[in-house]
Amino acid sequence: MNKKKILIFDDDTTILEVISIIFEENGYQVEISETSHDILERVAQYKPDVILMDNWIPKIGGVEATKLLKNHEEFKHIPVIYVTANNDIVALAKQAQADDYVAKPFNLEDLENKVANFLQ
Repeated sequence: MNKKKILIFDDDTTILEVISIIFEENGYQVEISETSHDILERVAQYKPDVILMDNWIPKIGGVEATKLLKNHEEFKHIPVIYVTANNDIVALAKQAQADDYVAKPFNLEDLENKVANFLQ
């Protein structure tokens, strides 16, 4: 069986470690990126089934990175879950055209459920 692939954009290494361990234990394949300016290259190379996008990601930011993806014919179907500690998370996720969002500090179970929903 092919493992589902998650691509995580976040510059917080602690969060990356925690999320990676959890999802790998759940049988996913995880790849991480601490910058987002090369999102199209990363996605083309890795072909993720779902993407977790942090708002405060270096170089171009989560909103711009997500928009690049959502305006790309080949990749716009890939679900993006927007993750941020910002109070305006609903507005930001909408602006970015993300498919869903999770507020930081997040409940891991909540995050796992949202990811699982997109991968059914």
